[in-house]
Amino acid sequence: MSSNETSENTSVSVNKAKSRRGLILMLVAFALPVIVAKLALDNNWLEYGVTNKGQLIEGELTLEKLGLNKDDFNQQWLILYAMPKDCDSHCEQTLESVHNSYVALGKDMPRVTPVALSQELSVKQQKRINESQWQVIAMPSMTKNRIGHAQILVADPQGNVFLSHEIPEKDSELSAFGKQILADMKKLLKYSRIG
Repeated sequence: MSSNETSENTSVSVNKAKSRRGLILMLVAFALPVIVAKLALDNNWLEYGVTNKGQLIEGELTLEKLGLNKDDFNQQWLILYAMPKDCDSHCEQTLESVHNSYVALGKDMPRVTPVALSQELSVKQQKRINESQWQVIAMPSMTKNRIGHAQILVADPQGNVFLSHEIPEKDSELSAFGKQILADMKKLLKYSRIG
């Protein structure tokens, strides 16, 4: 065997090794992200795609099932406050916090109506609420039967109630609570073409 043939064989084997290494690197580059993604999903390394701050309501809930007529709200998005039987200072602060979230909607305020579903209000409370933009409605008995406790609900212009926000127990948490409602409403209004 001549030195030229040896040199060619060595060159061919080096090229084959480079080709194999390139192929292996390319396979690893494509397979590695898939393997890591699979491990991340299986081991719950990531938080799943929850973008809303409130809880989605399971099952169908409409304004009609709450005893409310959707036509009374002129195709508006609704922030419904199902108020407790006795509106104490915490309840009043919740009203204020949610109202501040409503005002913070800015240019989107005309698309939303805040609705207080009250059971009993003092004359003083009624006056304070009427001075704000809240629409006060006596809570229908159907709402009392469906909604067991005070909470904030969000309804779309078609009358579907689909999101619930649990009211925090501490007054100090109401500011963050209002920001959660604001975040959800801004996102809904941004992507919605209705209302």
